Amino acid sequence: MLASILTVACLAVTTIASWDGNINFNSPSLQHRDLGLDVAKIQKRTGLVARQTTNFTDSQLNFTHGVASGDPYPTSVILWTRLAPSLASDRSNVTVSGTAAFYNHETEEYIRASKHKVCTQWRITSDANLTRVFDHGTAYTTSDIDFTIKVEAKKLRPFTTYYYQFTQCGTTNRSPVGRTRTSPSADQKIDKIGLAVYSCSNYPNGYFNAYGNAARKDRVDYVIHLGDYIYESSVGVQGRDARATNPSRALLTLYDYRTRIAQYRTDADLQLSHQKFAWIATWDDHEVANNGYRDGFSAMNNTEDSFLRFGGVSVDQRKMNAVRAYFEWMPIRQVNMDDNLRIWRNFQMGTLLDLTMLDTRNYDRSITDLNYNTDYIYKIHDDAGRSLMGSQQENWFYKTLISSKKRGAAWRIIGNQIVFSRINITSWFGTFENPYNEDQWDGYAKNRARTFQTLYDHDIGNNIMLAGDSHANWVSDLVWLDEHPYDSATGEGAVGVEFAGTAVTSSGFGGTIQSANNQSSSLVRDNSELQWNEGYYRGYYELQIGYDAVHASYYGMPTVATRNPLEISLANFTVVNGGNKLQRPVAGGKVESGFIKTGQVQMTNLTYNTQNQSWAVRNDFNQMFISYPRTT
Repeated sequence: MLASILTVACLAVTTIASWDGNINFNSPSLQHRDLGLDVAKIQKRTGLVARQTTNFTDSQLNFTHGVASGDPYPTSVILWTRLAPSLASDRSNVTVSGTAAFYNHETEEYIRASKHKVCTQWRITSDANLTRVFDHGTAYTTSDIDFTIKVEAKKLRPFTTYYYQFTQCGTTNRSPVGRTRTSPSADQKIDKIGLAVYSCSNYPNGYFNAYGNAARKDRVDYVIHLGDYIYESSVGVQGRDARATNPSRALLTLYDYRTRIAQYRTDADLQLSHQKFAWIATWDDHEVANNGYRDGFSAMNNTEDSFLRFGGVSVDQRKMNAVRAYFEWMPIRQVNMDDNLRIWRNFQMGTLLDLTMLDTRNYDRSITDLNYNTDYIYKIHDDAGRSLMGSQQENWFYKTLISSKKRGAAWRIIGNQIVFSRINITSWFGTFENPYNEDQWDGYAKNRARTFQTLYDHDIGNNIMLAGDSHANWVSDLVWLDEHPYDSATGEGAVGVEFAGTAVTSSGFGGTIQSANNQSSSLVRDNSELQWNEGYYRGYYELQIGYDAVHASYYGMPTVATRNPLEISLANFTVVNGGNKLQRPVAGGKVESGFIKTGQVQMTNLTYNTQNQSWAVRNDFNQMFISYPRTT
């Protein structure tokens, strides 16, 4: 009798642990656990002391979207997969209704939630054969979280490569084997860390070749994504166009956002990147909606008219739907937040670097350029009260920079969404009366000034600012123009470098390579700190970070209209430790495309095949993007 009681008790403990093991049931905030799902209710609905089997038949379930890992710590990492009866997402749509608690994600009150649960087991090992196990566990998932599974693998060693796999409980149905890497411990000396940096992947525009190319070359340790992982707009006709968006409407509901992320994750090269690297990601605007800020977006605001036009969906509701889907589908930790949507965080990567990931978009951003208020935003762009981040994140950011120097980190790598440097765009889409893009840091001049003030007052050097969003490549000395002397020829007066990257597939300058290069020439001419600009190619860049120097390599995709493993080396840059500027001659005095302030553009079309590791001169690419009939 006693043995039976102990057996039941152990089974109950195991079952509870299995529910707790999937952190997607939890709140995005560790400080506000009531914002998560009511696991007790879900347990009751699906059977409290459940067998280690699924309510679905074995043939019904598949690992629909591969595996992923992210947010590496020295002794743990996040692992992700989805084990579901369908490629399609769950149709539960309501996150808040009536008098429900803010950010309440309990679906049973609003829909007929599935009574079926899915059971998975996982393990993480130090070998590709999955024999030397460091951690393992069991986790349930349900339709409440779109059958996603996200666990934290612990008991790991710093800066070590691991392999992991999920298995459907009681079966031989297994996920692909994923590879990941923990981060170094804060006091660990690491000779080099490699990063692949991406932003702005638009599914209907083209294939995500850039993700796959870095994975096939396999020269980096982690992937950094600076936002616009998905786009909320609709393009194409399903059944006619191969990469038409699903759903075929602008995203509003929880189902919409789940479905769109799921569609993006069917791209083979994106799956490959997630399978091979630990990702460290932040969001930009299009994970929710275009030109977002604290209280709205370019086409939606907090007014009754807007509420009615969007079918009874408010700004806050839409943002909550997007955020919930993002946390379900991305291998990201549940980040602490006090009173808003915190995703900003810092990673201490040994004594080599601090990687600081900001949210300059959704957390507490003052009003931005919404297309109809451009002149107004220009008039207030220098207002001291304007902030991209809000006071809480700003103060945290400045303290993080100061702490990074005090602890002796060699480099500060700052991941943010938008171009930091002051850029005169009169020759592009600006005007003489309003020469800046106010949706970038140029619209928040005092926020940028406070950042520079922190760097100068505390003598903080070796700063590398990363940016995406603009769909073009920009490489600049990091300069507080008009406040400190700067020599554009030598770089003296700078406090670091900005590496801003083009899009994976989102549109750029348009036109031909030559017309795009002409545009780059005008932009470089009009901006003293801008050393190189390029806007034709889609692509990414890699950073190889050592104690002596940071090396940046930019790559362009010759076309994204087809899936292919090809890329062109566009430009290479070096920042020497203590130099706080681009090493001269910039890019060795030569780039493949765009325009360089001092040097030459030498177009070779020398193309590298990342699949078979061969080189060839290619002149047969005349179409960059997928084209659609004008009737769509």
